[in-house]
Amino acid sequence: MSSSLGSVVLAGGGTAGHVNPLLAVADELRERNPGAVVTVLGTESGLEADLVPARGYPLRFVPKVPLPRRPSGEWVALPGKLKSAVEAAGAVIDETRAEVVVGFGGYVSTPAYLAAHRRGVPIVIHEQNARPGLANRAGARWAEYVAVTFDGTPLKGGIVTGLPLRWEIADLIRDRSVDAATVRTNAAAALGLDPARPTVVVTGGSLGAQSVNEAFAGAARAVLATGAQVLHLTGKGKADAVREVVGGLPGYDVREYLSAMHLAYAVADLVVCRSGAGTVSELAALGIPAVYVPLPIGNGEQRLNAAPLVRAGGGILVDDDAFTSAWVTTNLPGLVSDAERLRTMAALASRAGMQDATARVADLVEKAAGVSR
Repeated sequence: MSSSLGSVVLAGGGTAGHVNPLLAVADELRERNPGAVVTVLGTESGLEADLVPARGYPLRFVPKVPLPRRPSGEWVALPGKLKSAVEAAGAVIDETRAEVVVGFGGYVSTPAYLAAHRRGVPIVIHEQNARPGLANRAGARWAEYVAVTFDGTPLKGGIVTGLPLRWEIADLIRDRSVDAATVRTNAAAALGLDPARPTVVVTGGSLGAQSVNEAFAGAARAVLATGAQVLHLTGKGKADAVREVVGGLPGYDVREYLSAMHLAYAVADLVVCRSGAGTVSELAALGIPAVYVPLPIGNGEQRLNAAPLVRAGGGILVDDDAFTSAWVTTNLPGLVSDAERLRTMAALASRAGMQDATARVADLVEKAAGVSR
């Protein structure tokens, strides 16, 4: 047993869902172990190519090896591609003398798991979705510890830790616990909103959600009639279509995207959104009620992500095809006007959320590496 971590390799990338938890855990490990060598494996084309170096961590590239979900011609080339990727990951593990490899899923995690397993280096996995991806399903067979965001995630030995939160969200949780009113007032001022009015935030993420945009915009007058204001983040290239529908209604703020999403959360009384793992986990940790409209394509993980929080009473789940302007007109005004119900939903969401996920995952990493505290 050692008193501090010497070297760790973290693997994951491609999407914000993989990169943000990775960076949160990296920051926590570096804070606990100031002398540790923290190295990240990623691809040249994912978000990590920008975000990881910007955070001050060395990023080593591993060839991108998508695992075909069905038999196809890609299977022929797979062994050679995978061999090269495993060798690249193994070289980094050897060079940095990694004591543990931590994977968050995505293309680079499978080679990292294989390389670590062959060397007898302990593996820790974090799975963000309720329905695990291929890489983490494979790596879980060899992992020392498997951390999962949601209870019921079908990975053997899964330990529910929650999702490691972006630093902006962690800071917002801390600041709101000290003085929520001032945080709300400051965020509203930064966004040009009225802190005294109930605020509905509508978002489909950076790409937006066309069906959500159309349904909500079509019910704009009914929502505004409650005295609420709306901050509608449409996604890139989708703002003009929403503006045409709402026609410059006072109190209805339309934007393509907001990089400082924590400001929107700081002023939100209700959020209407998709149910990616990150969104669900952040809103629960912050105690913000939401109407979740799961993405209707993919393997159905978005519905599963939101299900526990909805069962706990912290959110409402509406199928994409049921989320229409008529549904919004019928259901949203009553909800937005019912401050007591929103407070109850907020409390239930907060009770179901996990604010210390980053520390929980870091604990598992240190345990796997034989660090004693």
